[in-house]
Amino acid sequence: MAASSGCRLGLEKLMRCTSSLRFIRLIAFVALAVIAACISAFGQALGPNYQASGVNSNGKLPPILQKVGIDQKLGAQVPLDAPFLNSSGQTVTLRQYLNDGHKPVVLSLVYYSCPMLCPRVLSALTTSLRRMTLDPGKDYQVITVSFDPRDTPASSAKEKARQLAALNHSGGEQGWHFLTGSETSIQQLTQSVGFRYQWDPQGKQFAHATALILLTPQGKVSKYFYGLDYSPTDLRLGLVQASDDKIGSFVDPILLFCCQYNPMTGRYDLLVSHVLALGAAFTLLLLGGLVFFLFRSTPNRKGPGGDADALAT
Repeated sequence: MAASSGCRLGLEKLMRCTSSLRFIRLIAFVALAVIAACISAFGQALGPNYQASGVNSNGKLPPILQKVGIDQKLGAQVPLDAPFLNSSGQTVTLRQYLNDGHKPVVLSLVYYSCPMLCPRVLSALTTSLRRMTLDPGKDYQVITVSFDPRDTPASSAKEKARQLAALNHSGGEQGWHFLTGSETSIQQLTQSVGFRYQWDPQGKQFAHATALILLTPQGKVSKYFYGLDYSPTDLRLGLVQASDDKIGSFVDPILLFCCQYNPMTGRYDLLVSHVLALGAAFTLLLLGGLVFFLFRSTPNRKGPGGDADALAT
């Protein structure tokens, strides 16, 4: 009887130890998974992607290129009531796409006859939107405006059909708008966001920089993403922040805690200290759960009848 009871108690201790080891492994796995998830999510945003803004100080550049660039105007208000024409030829304003008060906007400034940069900008934007988990029309709006006053609704309709076919998303028709406008409306918009461009009479084309500009639901400049490669992770987090966390999932605040927008590079930089702090917090939380688990799983042998049962064995 005593031997059998001893074996039973030994087996129970072994099972409790095994359960504890499994729980410790789970703690380590979850903590490492949290850190790895943050690093993986922003790994694509760690590479260099710089684009100068402001007046170019390089005197070797042609004078026309020295006048081209993007001056960051974070918090600036875009002209919501400036008239433009949509791809159907109807007069619209930017305010019409912001009337619900919670959808942020991805603004791209291009011109539809551009032979080089603009097609690449739109192609990169389409790729990023297609890979992003947020839905155009439902979570955000996309507005592409031509800064060439010679472009017409027919030009924007052609470009819209091309990009929506590449996007292949059910919400694209309602969420992505292609606009043209007069010189006055174009100047009001481009100046409000710091977008500087110049007409090159020799090359018969516009010299311009490239960037996506995120707007808040109130039409204020929130973020700039430069270059020709737009990370879906960066774009998603930028939209979540621009909406004041009105869109996105519960994961986004965790990811935003692990990173910070860098206005100099137009990227989200991984904050290693925040990642480690988050991993430490999860570890402490799970260790507290382990202590609670062990406390609850240890049998109380000093309760009523406990000593008598032990003597009887």
